[in-house]
Amino acid sequence: MALYENTIVLKQDLAEKELDNIRQKYQKLIAEFSGKLLKIEDWGLIELSNKIKNYKKGFYIHFKFEGNKQTLNEFEK
Repeated sequence: MALYENTIVLKQDLAEKELDNIRQKYQKLIAEFSGKLLKIEDWGLIELSNKIKNYKKGFYIHFKFEGNKQTLNEFEK
């Protein structure tokens, strides 16, 4: 299995419960497609270099995981 790192950026106005749901969703997805989650890093609310749909900040969550091509394809969907 190959080692992958992926960072997702979420809207700044999400509640903590919604952030937890998203973390759990990606953890399940990795496990379902023969992957192994190594680490999740919450980088917190960080200012974006360019506005995205009028948002100036975003929550960054960084995933490190092992998996195959199918695991990566599903993660990117």
